[in-house]
Parts: sequence; C-alpha cells; structure tokens
Amino acid sequence: MKAIYLTKYGKAAEAFEIRETAMPSAQADQVVIKVHSIGLNFADVVARRGLYPDAPKNPAILGYDVAGWVHAVGSNVTHVKEGDRVTALTRFGGYSEYVATLSYGVSKIDDTIAFEEATALSTQACTAYYSLCECVNLHPDDLVLIHAAAGGVGSIMTQIAKHKGCKVIGTASSRKLDYLKQNGVDQVIDYTVLDFQSAIEDRHGKKSVDYIFDSIGGKTFKKGMKLLKPSGKMITYGAAAQMQGNKSGTLRSIPVVLGFGIFSPLQMLMQSQAIIGVNMLRVGDHKPKVFNHVLNEVIKMTTAGIIKPRVSKTFTVDEFAEAHQYLEDRKSMGKVVVNW
Repeated sequence: MKAIYLTKYGKAAEAFEIRETAMPSAQADQVVIKVHSIGLNFADVVARRGLYPDAPKNPAILGYDVAGWVHAVGSNVTHVKEGDRVTALTRFGGYSEYVATLSYGVSKIDDTIAFEEATALSTQACTAYYSLCECVNLHPDDLVLIHAAAGGVGSIMTQIAKHKGCKVIGTASSRKLDYLKQNGVDQVIDYTVLDFQSAIEDRHGKKSVDYIFDSIGGKTFKKGMKLLKPSGKMITYGAAAQMQGNKSGTLRSIPVVLGFGIFSPLQMLMQSQAIIGVNMLRVGDHKPKVFNHVLNEVIKMTTAGIIKPRVSKTFTVDEFAEAHQYLEDRKSMGKVVVNW
C-alpha cells in the first residue's frame, strides 16, 4: 500500500514523500480501515515544522482523522464489521491507504454523512463537544468567546453553543467574518483590525465573559483571562501562537509560554474560576470509553443536523503539500481534506 511519509521538517513542498509500505493487520482490539479521506489538523502543521513533541520521529506517517470502510477487525471488536462506513481517530498513521487503529476511536456513519465531512468529527468535533459538553455546563444566555471561530473546531463550537442557547463572540480575520455570521456568531471581531479585549469590554463591560475557548495561546490567553467574570472558565486546546514569526523550536516557544502569564490557584479559588486544558489524544489514551462516548454523541448531533461540518477544500493525494500549505496559510474555513 501507499503512505505519505514526513521525511524532512520545514516547508510543505519539501517535507513529504509517497512510499510503498506494508499493509497493517488488525490486532485483537483494532480495526483496519481502507481510507477514502484524510482530514488535516493544525497540529499536523506543527508536527511538520518539528514543533510537536508527541509526533513520531522521521520518517513518520502523521495523521489523526480518516474516514472510509472497515477492511478488517480484531477478535475483540464487535461494534463494526467489514464493509461498514466509518470515521476514526488514529494515533498517527492516518496518511495512508490503510490504517490500523484502536476500536474505541472508530464509529459507524450512515450514508447521510459524506466521508469528507466525517473527517471533521473524530478530532475537531470531538474537541468541540468535549470542551463544551463535558468540561463545562453551558446555560442559555451565557456569553461565550470562541477564538478562530471560522476554523474546524471553532465553527463546530459555535454550532453547539448556539444549540445550547448561548450568545457567541467569535474572532477571525476579515475575509472570514461573513461565514461567522452565517454560522450564528452574534458578535464578530476581526482580530487583524480590533483588539478583541477592548471590543468586548466596550460592548459587554469588564469581566463579562462566562466561557472562553482558546486555540491561540500566548498573549491571547492572557487577555482572555482578564475578560473572565467570576465563576468563568477558560478552556485552552491549542497554541497556534507558537507558529507565528520566523523563530523555530525553543526560541519560538519561550515568548509564547511567557505570554500566557502566571496564575495562582488561590487567585482561581477566590474568583471561582478555572483553566482547563483539552487534548483529545490524551483523552483517548487514558479514557478510551469517554472518547468513544464523545465520538458517538458527535455522530448523533451530526445526523440530527446540530453539527454541520464544513469542508473548506478537498485536495488529491498528489496535491498533499498544497493542502498542508493551504492550512498553514490560514486560508481554510472548516476542514481541509485529502482524498485517495
């Protein structure tokens, strides 16, 4: 079978190579999937730049999100069978024609969900659902701030928050603001023009936000903490700020880490606030039943039309480097997909 290997850190055009490799077999608790669609995540870009410590060492097959058909199942697997249409989370290895992954990360989808759309479910939609429905308890009229609200996770967070009756503030660059409005965002903020902290304080007052969902980190996180009202919660699930600028490795990470600021547990206690970190790979590793529950709930919400995955653009395998660059250049609004 063919697989796309990361062979060199750096620019997308120079990083990947398609190679022949051995077909995987299904161990007892595994499912082998014939991949139709690969979903890209910003973490893939971070790994390609050599900045993701969880990624396997080169030459490596990256990739978390796949959708396709069940090719084979292990002896302990009963919830899917050969030929089923599925979406799945892979612990890397997704950039291949066939991939073996643990069964908890695999769920059936019906014909109403296209494979391209399904690639948005296992990482992005699960991150959104876990953050909004497991980590916190949203109430009608809660004021919610979602950064990168046009992205794969942010757009689905918006859909879930609006379903819960919340008022949503979303940040994005200027060309994405119309999509935010179409997706239900109540207050759109162009972060390239406006200081989001000032824009929110001007409209809602100081310390007015109930929940913040932040994939940027650094100074954005620090400003967000100043907006949280007593009893508010900050949910952080990324550090895209680490990709900004021309520095690399540790030199780039230092100002990002310092930008987060320092927070005392006593400070959190007195304000009844919380900072919650979300990494769905860790949830899958240590709470596989929880991850499987979240994935199944996400599929139910998608089938019901509550979650509406948006496919930003679809590429072919021969355009794989272009797909990575498209995502890195922040051109996407929704999921970037590569089809075999």
